[in-house]
Parts: sequence; structure tokens; C-alpha cells
Amino acid sequence: MDLINKLILEALKPLGVPVGFQKYSGQEQIYITFHEYLQTGEEFEEDDEAFTGHYVQVDVWSRSDYTALVANLKMALKAAGFNRLDEADFYEPDTGLYHKGIKFYYLESKEV
Repeated sequence: MDLINKLILEALKPLGVPVGFQKYSGQEQIYITFHEYLQTGEEFEEDDEAFTGHYVQVDVWSRSDYTALVANLKMALKAAGFNRLDEADFYEPDTGLYHKGIKFYYLESKEV
């Protein structure tokens, strides 16, 4: 498992909600999925990548109010070193789920 996936899973585990990488196939009424939509070199030293930027979207899916969960999720990821970029609310009429998409940024140092 790569660093970013491990960091997200560990940070969100205390929330007590199922978390899935890219998809969730369980039966819970509220759950979280996430994926990395961009990974890019941010800084270079002597032609070597010194820092990698990880751009991640975390999605909360629910049939009811997810406000408290979203607040706790943002605090948990901030504590793990992620910075929030933006977020948006959606409603998925085909599934009847409310959906909050939140984008985060994480800067990984390549130094040993």
C-alpha cells in the first residue's frame, strides 16, 4: 500500500465509518471513498525530485446529514498533514445519496 493511501486510511479509521480506496461495496448508509487524482514533482534538487505533491479527493456519501462527519474528516486529515483545497456538495438522484467531494493536498519529502 502506498504512503498516501496508508496515511488516509489511518487518519480516517477513528471516525468509525467505512473507508474505501476508489469504491465501497458494503451496505452501510454512510461511507467514505478516496482517490489520488494527481501526483506531481513539486521541487527538484540537482535534477532529482525532492518533493512530491499528492492531490487527493475524499468523498463522503450519505442518505442523511453528514455535516459533523465532514468536519471531523477535515480535522483528521489536517492532523495527518493534508491541506484542504476545496469542496463541493452534490446530490446523486440515481442512488438517492448526498455526496460531499473534498480535495486535499499533501507534500511528501523525498529526503532520506
